[in-house]
Amino acid sequence: MNAPDRNIRPEIRQLDEAAVNRIAAGEVVERPASAVKELVENALDAGATRIDVAYADGGKTLIRVRDDGHGMRPQDLPLALSRHATSKIDGSDLLNIHSFGFRGEALPSLGAVGRLSITTRAAGEEGASITVEGGRMSPARPDAAQYGTTVTLRDLFYATPARLKFMRTDRAEAQAISDVVKRLALAEPYVSFTLADVSDDSPREVFRADAAQGALFDALEERLAGVIGRDFTDNALRIDAEREGLHLTGFAALPTYSRGAAVAQYLCVNGRPVRDKMLLGALRAAYSDVLSRDRHPVVALFIDCAPDLVDVNVHPAKCEVRFRDPGLARGLIVSALRHALAGAGHRASSTVGGAMLGAMQAPAPPRPAYQMDRPAPGALRASYQMQAPQGMAEDPVLWSAPETVSARADATPQDAGPQDAPLGAARAQIHENYIIAQTAQGMVIVDAHAAHERLVYERLKRQRAEHGIASQALLIPEIIELPNSDCAALLSIAPELAQLGLVIEGFGGSSVMLRETPAILGQIDGRGLIRDILDELEDQGQSAGLAARIDAVLSRMACHGSVRSGRVMRIEEMNALLREMEATPLSGQCNHGRPTHVTLGLDEIEKLFGRR
Repeated sequence: MNAPDRNIRPEIRQLDEAAVNRIAAGEVVERPASAVKELVENALDAGATRIDVAYADGGKTLIRVRDDGHGMRPQDLPLALSRHATSKIDGSDLLNIHSFGFRGEALPSLGAVGRLSITTRAAGEEGASITVEGGRMSPARPDAAQYGTTVTLRDLFYATPARLKFMRTDRAEAQAISDVVKRLALAEPYVSFTLADVSDDSPREVFRADAAQGALFDALEERLAGVIGRDFTDNALRIDAEREGLHLTGFAALPTYSRGAAVAQYLCVNGRPVRDKMLLGALRAAYSDVLSRDRHPVVALFIDCAPDLVDVNVHPAKCEVRFRDPGLARGLIVSALRHALAGAGHRASSTVGGAMLGAMQAPAPPRPAYQMDRPAPGALRASYQMQAPQGMAEDPVLWSAPETVSARADATPQDAGPQDAPLGAARAQIHENYIIAQTAQGMVIVDAHAAHERLVYERLKRQRAEHGIASQALLIPEIIELPNSDCAALLSIAPELAQLGLVIEGFGGSSVMLRETPAILGQIDGRGLIRDILDELEDQGQSAGLAARIDAVLSRMACHGSVRSGRVMRIEEMNALLREMEATPLSGQCNHGRPTHVTLGLDEIEKLFGRR
């Protein structure tokens, strides 16, 4: 690389309009999805009730957006393609913004880097069209257009071909376009959207969302079912909370209905889809107690407030916002979601049971199997006697039918627990961990270790909040050798650990002495607990608040104090566990977001055996 000649003084010059527009396009139009976002937002600002989007080759060769909005007059077309010309604001108050667009940059930026044409017609006006290629605008001309506006963008970045080298594959760009349209469709449930791929001779409809009907929550639920899926709405909680001028609405999924990546988190502020770091951080904090770090919640949340409480003019692509009081917005999200999740009680997502049914589904029989309806008790008794070996058919004890279809003979007393309780009555334990319970309408399988882990965790939190966690002194303190860095990290929070019933002291060098442990945990592996606490502190990171880090420590402690897999439980213990689960918030999932129980209805069980 050649060094610049410092003896030559550079000349200051005014850039021409075409160069200015291309530079601005670099901020506004990052990829084809950015162009789609700007054009669809313009259509929404125009009052459209139907928006049709089409693209070819991932949007690189064609993007077309057609709407039925109020359109433009012929004389407005040249002005619409001028920089910083807009009908959205008058420029007197940049904090009082009620529209998607307000910068007046989208259309001139698109015209600077591609071949753009606009065809429009307003009510009571003649239709007109105009084109611009690489910043060169043609005069407006009459056109027999329908009411509304159609914007066609061909050969994106043809005027700046170097940008094409940074584009991803057609499939990836098409996926980004689909995500943009879906997010805008969620923000406007009363508007119809279609998205089509017209790359070849047979156009393919990629996405369709008809205008929803009814009240806001009903319309939003209908739109969410079409965008995210019916499974989400079946396993989501309604959110409706308000605090000091901020109104939060939407749906949040149960922790057991989570994803491996943050791809299904839809956040809107005043109807504007955003990807704001502060809001996403609040979302993680709200689920931190019920999800592990590698799982991500599924939500669709909408914050509405007065325009002067939020600044939308902080990012060229308008994908971030700034609240006047960010702590208020964060607190509203965290408290509303935690309250809703706690109110869900022991509920777990229905998809868990569906996955279990799929795993258990027997292969289809080669020919239709004979299906026998449930006979009446008298017919069943006669059938039993006919099938009995000779000489035993008259034995009333061995071969009499049960009085009810659900009655059966086993070593478990039938009154071992209430079947009409949500989690039923315990009947057995298999593999020294899984509890089988019978309910009035089916059965429940409970992971005893995962369930008890959540129960112990909640008990520890209650004790800490009420009067601190009681500790028990070790008869012989345990000396634990650690790396210097781990030893220092542990001793730095020793006072907070003491409040949790875990008392440690420095023992010289890189060793610590474990003197007391939480009484509720009973006999535990102190060395293993300390190592797990260090792992959790490292995973939390230095940026995590003290409360979040202490909750993480409590979660690790609960894991060490819960029922271990391999322990045989009595029926009374199993039922006590079920009853406590029903009374404990968040017991539908363990501390890491895994389900604690699976529910199967009697109809689903009978389908497995071909009875329905």
